[in-house]
Parts: sequence; C-alpha cells; structure tokens
Amino acid sequence: MVIVMKSVASQRDIDYVVRRAQSLGLKAHISAQNGQTLIGVTGDIKGLDPKSLTGLRGVEQVRAMTRPFRLASREFKSERTVVTVRGREVGGDGIVIMAGPCSVETRDQIVRTAAGCAEAGATFFRGGAFKPRSSPYAFQGLAEEGLALLAEARELTGMPIVTEVLSSEQVPLVAQYADVLQIGTRNMQNYMLLHAAGETGMPVLLKRGMMSTVEEFLLSAEYILSHGNPNVLLCERGIRTFETYTRNSLDINVVPALKELSHLPVIVDPSHATGKASLVKAVSKGAIAAGADGLIIEAHHDPERAWSDAFQTISIPRLAELTDEVDAIARAVGRAVVREPLAQSTA
Repeated sequence: MVIVMKSVASQRDIDYVVRRAQSLGLKAHISAQNGQTLIGVTGDIKGLDPKSLTGLRGVEQVRAMTRPFRLASREFKSERTVVTVRGREVGGDGIVIMAGPCSVETRDQIVRTAAGCAEAGATFFRGGAFKPRSSPYAFQGLAEEGLALLAEARELTGMPIVTEVLSSEQVPLVAQYADVLQIGTRNMQNYMLLHAAGETGMPVLLKRGMMSTVEEFLLSAEYILSHGNPNVLLCERGIRTFETYTRNSLDINVVPALKELSHLPVIVDPSHATGKASLVKAVSKGAIAAGADGLIIEAHHDPERAWSDAFQTISIPRLAELTDEVDAIARAVGRAVVREPLAQSTA
C-alpha cells in the first residue's frame, strides 16, 4: 500500500508514520510526488487495516497498490527516476551511450578501446571481467585483473564503468572497482544476487531474462528496490523466439510498456538483441525513437579479433556514426545524446 502524506505534513509526521509501519514488521520506502511525500509500505500487509494508518497525523490517504511490483510501479512514484553515476544522469532528458568490448582481454585493448569509445561519444565504458559462457571451454574473463584494467580505463577517460557480476559472493569484489553492477539475462532471477546487489546501494543494470515476461522483469527489479536501493536501470536485450536469423528478438514493445508501468530508466542492448554488427545501428535508432534512455553497445578497436562476440561487435568509427545518427533521432523526439569531453590522459 501507499500512504500519501498531506502537503503540509512535517518531517516529524513522516518519521512517525515510518516508525509505525516498522513497528508492524513492515518496510517503509519514501518518494516525493508533486510536493507530497509518499510512503510505500511493503511486507505482509494481509492483516493490516488501512484505517489504522489513515487517522495518523499528516496522512491524507492510504491506497492499495494494484501491481505486484510495488516500488517499481508508477503507482508508487509517478515521476521518472534519474540515476546519477559519477555526475552522469541516466533517465533524464539526455540519452546515454554505454560502449565497450564484450570482454576485457589485454591492457592495450582496453586502453585503446576506451579512448576510442570516449572519442566516439560514449559516456560509460562497459566490459566483462567475468564472463558467463554457454561453453565451459570458452574464454571466461580475466577476473580481478580485468576489473583493475577497467578501473585504469576510467582513470584515463573519466567514463564510469559498467561490468557484470555473476554471483552474490562476487559482489564485494566487483563493487570495489565498478560504478554500475550489471546483472545479466541468465541471472535475472538469481534472488541471492539481487539481494546482494540491492544491499550495496550502487546503480544496478538489470537485464531482462531471455524468456521472461515484463511482470517477471519488474519483480526482479523489485528485489533490488526492496533493499532501499532506488538506483536500478532496466535493460531490454532481446528475448528468445522462434526466429533464428538474429541472436534474439528485440522486444521494442517493452520500451514504452516499461515507461508506462514503471518510473525506472530503460536501456536497450542492440548488440545482444540482434547478434549482428550490421543491424546494431538501425536497431539503436528504433530503440531511441521508442523512448529508451540509453544504449549499451559492444564496441572494440579491432572487432574482428575480439575474443568474445566478435560477430556482434562494432568498430570505433561505426560507433561514432551510430552516436551521430542516434543523436539526430533523439533530437527529433525532444532529447539529445549526452556527450562528455575526453579526460586528460594521465598515462
């Protein structure tokens, strides 16, 4: 349920309602809307009579929530959430480009690719130090060595780092290096990992499961939000269908659907959705036209020699072209791609 406080409610009134909810074994989550404070109450509320809260000082009304995903819902927060990462906003009026290689390979590769991505218009650098692969014989990543290389790339370019974490046990280590914790499609319903990521308070990029519904996707986000972590980015990366020409099928419907249902920012991954470098640019433009807040793209300074996902990885020149063309689409719908100057190298 949501407790709507009066616009004249004092902080003392709000604190008292929060304590009252907590005394009943419930969790209270606060948001602001049109000058009023909303308190989302989660937990076992089956035996709770809303009238017991309606009469509290400063309370305007108590209303039930119709969606199973409570904190992710626009019923809890109608205004869009803007997640700030090292001064960069995701979910505001600007479009963000997250780009980088599928996997961290060598220092030379990371330094060259990071500098190239920054020059091409990216404002976040993505790269995998831990790689979940379908085959146990495929390259699994450089682990902590790869994380250290990503941190070096951040120092050189100023771009925040987005990297995947595979298990709850890995969260403390990855959190030491990363700015955004990525939870991949295979782990969307790894509830222990969702709990651990939620407890960090760090921004989390949550990818939709390849066979998951929108409701299941938002309920996974709810696990993170329920730990008091509002910094969740939803990522559509394509779902599995009967189509075999592309790696997955981008569910373009889900972009406006998520915007309608939730206040959380929406990122689209055209690389995994298509699995073909030749399709990434066109799909990126469609995603922005549909309302996405950003893109996460696999790019490499030498894509043909990439150790992972070479077939869907674009070159730095193509990333620059994509950024310019996406910016034109963004401006047509009243937005623009966020561009940051390249940081002065300290190497």
